[in-house]
Amino acid sequence: MSVTQSGTGAETKGSAGIRGEPGQAGSATAALVAAVLGFFVITLDVSGVNVALPAVGHDIGGSLSGLQWVADSYTLMFAALMLSAGAFSDAVGARRAYGWGIAVFTLASLACAVAPTLGALTAARVVQGGAAAVMVPASLALIRQAFPDPDARARGIALWTVGGAVAIAAGPVLGGLLTTEWSWRAVFWLNVPAGLAAFLTLMRAARSPRHHVRFDLPGQLTAVVALAALTFAVIEGGHDGLTPTVLAAAGVAVVAGAGFVVVEARRRAPMLPLELFRQREVSVPVVAGFACNAAFYGGVFVLSLFFQEQRGQSAFSAGLMFVPMAVVTAFFNYFSPRAVSHYGPRKVVVTGLLITAVGSGGLAAVDTGTPLWVTALLMIPLGIGGALAMPALTSLMLDSVAAERAGTAGALLNTSRQTGGALSIAVFGALLAGDFAPGMRESLLLGAGLLVANALGAAALLPRR
Repeated sequence: MSVTQSGTGAETKGSAGIRGEPGQAGSATAALVAAVLGFFVITLDVSGVNVALPAVGHDIGGSLSGLQWVADSYTLMFAALMLSAGAFSDAVGARRAYGWGIAVFTLASLACAVAPTLGALTAARVVQGGAAAVMVPASLALIRQAFPDPDARARGIALWTVGGAVAIAAGPVLGGLLTTEWSWRAVFWLNVPAGLAAFLTLMRAARSPRHHVRFDLPGQLTAVVALAALTFAVIEGGHDGLTPTVLAAAGVAVVAGAGFVVVEARRRAPMLPLELFRQREVSVPVVAGFACNAAFYGGVFVLSLFFQEQRGQSAFSAGLMFVPMAVVTAFFNYFSPRAVSHYGPRKVVVTGLLITAVGSGGLAAVDTGTPLWVTALLMIPLGIGGALAMPALTSLMLDSVAAERAGTAGALLNTSRQTGGALSIAVFGALLAGDFAPGMRESLLLGAGLLVANALGAAALLPRR
């Protein structure tokens, strides 16, 4: 299926704006606010739900593996559909794609809030994840189009990442409060007014250009099968061992992954142009983004269970443990572009990855006897490092591609990040399935090792500037 370029809202490459005068302050601001608000909500849904998982299990039942699927069904679809979503955004226009994504996400949130069973909740989370996949690359493309000037765009991206970072860090606090004072269902009800606000703000943004894009069905199918089979193998293998079903799923993941590479290499218009990986400014952010999200999402998942299941804290009390990290995360996200301007992206990325590694490694020493204030302080580097690295990685990647590939580039980066989050929850949950304390320590040390390896790779591959 192909979509031809629209006669309304089209922009010639290299022009200062899009029809509808996106250069005007009001239109650009509306695009930025809508992008930040939507990204905040879909990211909040990840970290807020993590804290609510024990309450979900107590209310409607479910084993640890079932609760992992509640978390991973969202991030799995988020990751698997995002590459096609980037092409979809480029094809129909970022504003239109973003609006459709907000509408579906809000309706799916309603379905989550009233879900009677764990299966119904997981199914609604799948739809949520698909809608979120459309929203993220479209939001980045909106910012890319609204701010042609690189410096203004860097500030816009910084605010966008601040929204996501604050949501990741503050999600456990808000999710814990809502779960303790009302119900885990309130975490999803919160998305409804936020989604409506984002949609109404989006209506003030300028129309986006359309580009001629062909939908890559074989590539999309192989990507979904590969990620779903791999996640299934890791989650179920961690609980049931290497059963024939688990081994079959692992085999399907390998075959589908190889098929994806072959398909993308042969298609004239692939959803993921493999030549992008020849650029270090693309390949390094993709791999480092995977590592950052794996360490952070996995850490939040493990710590949320640790505070409630091992230390006996309420959901709200567990959420409060993330407050210091939330505060510093917001500050360092906004500080990151200034640091990049002064020191260059390479130093900021490497420093951020190493700080995150220190945070993950330090938390591996925590146990039920560790004072709460010490644990809260040890969590701060986990937020600082990612807050420094991710804005720098995002700007580095978007600045290295042409404007018409902004949606695809944004989708690639966020696919990598969400895949890291999904697989870390699967792997860390499998490690926790035996003895919790050793599994927690192994999980956090695994995250730290992954970050150190990426820091060394970034230091060697990124240009010295």
